[in-house]
Amino acid sequence: MAPEEIPVLPRGVRLHRDRVRDTWVLLAPERAITLDQVGHAILSEVDGLRSFGEITADLAAKYDAPQEQIAKDSAGFLGALRERRFLEVA
Repeated sequence: MAPEEIPVLPRGVRLHRDRVRDTWVLLAPERAITLDQVGHAILSEVDGLRSFGEITADLAAKYDAPQEQIAKDSAGFLGALRERRFLEVA
């Protein structure tokens, strides 16, 4: 994912707290993905307004980690979601 691309959750896809299982899930029509802490941290920054570069910079500052590593890991995760149509890029 390029730094200038803007990731966005498509219509019908949302983050949801599953209180029964005490975990975060990404819900889509007829589908769901259970998220780990890293996945939730990344997706909680996706607002459809900020670019991938801005999101990774914010995550790097928040977790005191190298932005290059955050970008690499986030790009892989978001790319997989994009392939499965849980994410779009504006």
